[in-house]
Amino acid sequence: MLIEKIIFSILAFYLFIVMFFKMIKKIDATYVTILILEAIGIGLSFIEIIFKWEFNVFFKIIIYVLAIVIPIIIIFIERKGKSFSEIIYTLLIKFYNFKGDTKKAKSTLLSLIEKYPNSYFAHRMLAEVYEKEGGMRKAIDEYVKAVDLNKKDYDSYYKISYLLNELDKPDDAIVMLNNLLNKKPEYLEATMLLGDILSNQERYKEALNVYTNGLKFSPDNYDLYYSMGIVYTMLNDFPNAKICYEKAATINSLLYHAYYSLGQINLIEMDLDEAEKYFTKCLEDKEQEPDAYYKLGKIYMLRGDHENAVKFVNLAIELDNNFIKLANQEPIFIPVKSKFEMPIIDEEDIKPRKTKLTKREKKAKEHLDKTYNVVGKLNIHKIKPNIKTKENNIEKERE
Repeated sequence: MLIEKIIFSILAFYLFIVMFFKMIKKIDATYVTILILEAIGIGLSFIEIIFKWEFNVFFKIIIYVLAIVIPIIIIFIERKGKSFSEIIYTLLIKFYNFKGDTKKAKSTLLSLIEKYPNSYFAHRMLAEVYEKEGGMRKAIDEYVKAVDLNKKDYDSYYKISYLLNELDKPDDAIVMLNNLLNKKPEYLEATMLLGDILSNQERYKEALNVYTNGLKFSPDNYDLYYSMGIVYTMLNDFPNAKICYEKAATINSLLYHAYYSLGQINLIEMDLDEAEKYFTKCLEDKEQEPDAYYKLGKIYMLRGDHENAVKFVNLAIELDNNFIKLANQEPIFIPVKSKFEMPIIDEEDIKPRKTKLTKREKKAKEHLDKTYNVVGKLNIHKIKPNIKTKENNIEKERE
């Protein structure tokens, strides 16, 4: 027992000295707490020796934890290249963030960076704070410092690209994203962002290459197929657009934007049955519902079914009064315009409906509508004989 206590005392005193010199060297008061804990452990051990007491197992464990275990753990952590002080600060910052006290979290981060200017975690966490506050330029600066300290921090690299794009610097974002994908080609978010930026710049063939490369690493990702569908749409390659939209919708059956695009393409091609099938699916989605009703109204007009055409257009108007103007301007509805339920509303009071469509999705939707206005209407003559045939058959049945 005596040998054990001598060994304990020597080891505990040695560890105390090590911690003391760490505090002096780093000029870091964080170690004071550790020194106090060690002193308590050593003090209890001396009390046991002086008064010849024999503490129970519980007190012995406490003494060893305070005087031996904690300092050894700290030494081990710091030999791995991590600072104990940084860990304490990090835990404190996370606690403040958990409480929602961003001011204290931010001030603690700044204090940590002042003491440890090469702290990767501090710069990364400060960047996240600035980003939440809307200080995008400051966030970029901190993410850049984080990447300089940790070259494999691909998430910070991506964040820089994302924020550059948000600051209307898409070309800089493209350079960053290409560099990122050269290092980590399987990074899906980077692939999607790069493809989206190129699409928004109407660099569709480049975007298509990016999405195609992304499929090598994420072959079952519906977003990639849907994005490729949009690109093929803008390139007027409707057969490939249909393949991609159908693949996307197969993977994600709730992807109503893909169904709507498929409906638009089939309407352009005058495949009314297929168009009706896809627009009918869109009725399950509140955002797509009024547009789908309006398109179904067109389909029934093309079939010569005026009653259903009026019914569906009225449903579209009921859900969104923007269709009042569209229905009035659409030549195909001229024979039934008088039957539309048009509420008396000033055009100034009609506000565009808010949708979750992205910029590229809106472009694709508008492009398909314009294509229908040019190409689709030229194909109407293909189905007119069918309409007349149906009408003649009905008349014959009546006779």
